[in-house]
Amino acid sequence: MTDRIAIEKKVLSENDRLAGEIRVQLQARRIVALNLVSSPGSGKTSLLEKTIGALSGSVRMALIAGDVQTENDANRLKRAGGKLVRPIVTGGACHLDAKMITRALGELDIENIDLLFVENVGNLVCPASYDLGEDMKVVLISTTEGDDKPLKYPSMFRRSSAMVINKIDLMGFSDFDLMQVRRNALMINGNLNIFETSCRTGAGLDSWYDWLRRLIAAKRA
Repeated sequence: MTDRIAIEKKVLSENDRLAGEIRVQLQARRIVALNLVSSPGSGKTSLLEKTIGALSGSVRMALIAGDVQTENDANRLKRAGGKLVRPIVTGGACHLDAKMITRALGELDIENIDLLFVENVGNLVCPASYDLGEDMKVVLISTTEGDDKPLKYPSMFRRSSAMVINKIDLMGFSDFDLMQVRRNALMINGNLNIFETSCRTGAGLDSWYDWLRRLIAAKRA
């Protein structure tokens, strides 16, 4: 057990070093970097597709799409209009790490972008421990999941700066309690920015877009 802990600390220490280098690189270019995390199927890719469609005319974006086995999500983002999209196929790993992001950034032209999205692998456990050099983590949940998700995965919600509650158009088809999930999340992290969205109907997306614009403006100021 001691050897395992020592190896894990060494891996995380190296990851943090690389993440620091990424952060310096992005900060120098005044790029807002967001790490999107969720369970599988919460709607990260759908949210990014809508965001590309709404903001691509005014916001210069790059996207890194992580997946375990396929490039399906990256291909969806390209079809949605993403100009700078780089897939990462982990081959079984349950998270992205800073080394993967370093390689991906080396294959993207980020000199003239405002916003970098990293779509992490669907998982609320492992990605919580890995800094990718982002400004903040954004955690997504959906109304098709349990409203106790923040209590079951507190580390992820504690380390996130925003929470998107997606698929609100499906409210009423399960026992998901919108007010309860908000209470649970704020009990873990009282500073969370919370958005309620439906990528199918468009509900709540304008608030999400406005928040992104404010982040970009603050970074450019």
